Amino acid sequence: MTAPPTAPATSNAVGRRVSWQTGVSILVMVCAVYLARRHWPVIESGAARLAVADRGWLLVATAATAATWVCSALAQQGAVARPLPARRLVAVQFAASAANHLLPAGLGAGAVNLRFLTRCGLPVGRSATALAVKATAGTVVRGFLIAVLALACPGVIHPPHVPAVAVAVAVAVVGVGVVLLKGPLRRALRAVLADVRAVHELPARAAALWGGSLAFASLHAAVVIAVTQALDLPLPPAQVALAYLAASSAAVLLPTPGGLGALDAALALALTLAGAPGSAAASAVLGYRLLTVWLPLLPGLLALGVLIRRRVV
Repeated sequence: MTAPPTAPATSNAVGRRVSWQTGVSILVMVCAVYLARRHWPVIESGAARLAVADRGWLLVATAATAATWVCSALAQQGAVARPLPARRLVAVQFAASAANHLLPAGLGAGAVNLRFLTRCGLPVGRSATALAVKATAGTVVRGFLIAVLALACPGVIHPPHVPAVAVAVAVAVVGVGVVLLKGPLRRALRAVLADVRAVHELPARAAALWGGSLAFASLHAAVVIAVTQALDLPLPPAQVALAYLAASSAAVLLPTPGGLGALDAALALALTLAGAPGSAAASAVLGYRLLTVWLPLLPGLLALGVLIRRRVV
């Protein structure tokens, strides 16, 4: 008895894989066109306001924006013990920043990076903990910068009064969640701590993780500072950086895609409370969003489609 031919089955499997990748690529491009058309008034308004701004400061803001993707790649490399392909890693961060505006709470960027790490040969669990290590380092660095800038600019941040009842309810909810998920949380925490120890056993990886995370947050603040300088806002750079870091941290509580809406409102309010006129603060937010979201959005999603077709992610 002859064995059944396997070539047709293999061809069918390859064909299904190619069709799936093509479908995802087309879907990504359709989303890009849809988002650009839906938010075109925002893009047009921001471009009109920035047309009369100082070109030199806008070039500084543009350079800082481009550097954020390199720093994100550096931090991601620092969270992984094995070396990753540098150029592909930077391209993935660029594409992930665009995908982050399709899904809430960073799920888009997380999914793209998770897929990339698994494509590089890391197990899914190790890839997930690498993303958790990077996110933890970013949170620690952001808190450190806020603390330093708050000491340098006293009186800029006014923490809202939180009733004791609300604090007690929040603590109770967290406590119940920890009790109910005690086993999974312990395993996840143990895995993250193991990866943290492994990374810090390699000084170069630890420097990449913390240096990249620090540079990433600082460069985003630098973008806002450069935009405010281009628009001649009467605010010291340290206050602008503190306003951005506080606003972006608060926006995390409302997990919209890419912080759209939440970060915009929080940053505009923070700049206004820092002393900027309301219309100027709105222009600064539009400029920041134009440089970090709207201009890179379509190229980033197109890059994501190319990475999918080339099976990088």
